[in-house]
Amino acid sequence: MGQPLALIIEDDRRLSRIFVAALTSVGFDTEFVLDGGEAQARIKDVDNPVPRLILLDLHLPHVSGAEILETIRAQSHLEGCRVMIVTADLVEGESVRKDADLLLIKPVSVTQLQLLAKRLVQA
Repeated sequence: MGQPLALIIEDDRRLSRIFVAALTSVGFDTEFVLDGGEAQARIKDVDNPVPRLILLDLHLPHVSGAEILETIRAQSHLEGCRVMIVTADLVEGESVRKDADLLLIKPVSVTQLQLLAKRLVQA
């Protein structure tokens, strides 16, 4: 079997590139989406590879991260997918914590992201 797929849903291009590099370096295949509407379409697409991990920002254009998280949890093909919320908004993060596997508040260290991502998909 190939590397686990991490889907990064983050509208900040710089952060997306950092997250891609961090997760690729610890054995993930990566894909990123910069827009909430595109993210909704991607997670509903059962014909694409199913991610084992989704990094999700909460403040996205067109569709909020909270709505995307709700959609993820409603998709049967994503049942085994782990969701890591990565946000600068502590209040919003706390409001969705119960539906996520992990909540990280930005700024996040690359090492912390790598270690926690590996632990989540190995659990």
